[in-house]
Amino acid sequence: MDIRRHVKIGLPGRVHRSRSNSGIDGSLPAGMSGPPIHVHFRQREEGRVKAGSLGAKVGNAKTVVPTGGTAVFPAGIVHSWWNAGEDLLEFSGRAIPAVDLDYYLQGLFAVLNASESGKPSIFYVAHVLWRHRHTQAVRTPPRAIQSIVFPVVLLVGRILGKYRGVNWPGCPESCTGAPHIETMNA
Repeated sequence: MDIRRHVKIGLPGRVHRSRSNSGIDGSLPAGMSGPPIHVHFRQREEGRVKAGSLGAKVGNAKTVVPTGGTAVFPAGIVHSWWNAGEDLLEFSGRAIPAVDLDYYLQGLFAVLNASESGKPSIFYVAHVLWRHRHTQAVRTPPRAIQSIVFPVVLLVGRILGKYRGVNWPGCPESCTGAPHIETMNA
């Protein structure tokens, strides 16, 4: 799966799965934020900065990782990252163990890329976030709110026919995961 298209939040990249991990290669223009604050409950993320500077917040600690450096985001710890420099940030990373990060990202990229306005449909975002809630989570809105609002959004989406067939953004049947490869090129 190649998900290199620039999405509105600046998260282009490729995702692939090897026997033991999911790989992520990407870039982020100067001054741009990466994904919203989030957590992977059962996966550790680690990555190498190939060019530029990566700013990161892991728990309450902030750091800047220069070109050639590595960043580690432990499982279960809330984190975020951004381009902390004036040059293009290029990075290569992986999630260990692979779990479902590739399926999750594939669904999110599909929803984000389907939005012409830059504002993705709450019906499709809620569907992806809800079905991966045991392994991945964004922190906004708070999880307590998500546990109340998302089931309601999903119910309304079902009533309105938003999830009919397999041609809607982020549809589980279209998120088959990243291709399996023998080694990771990170």
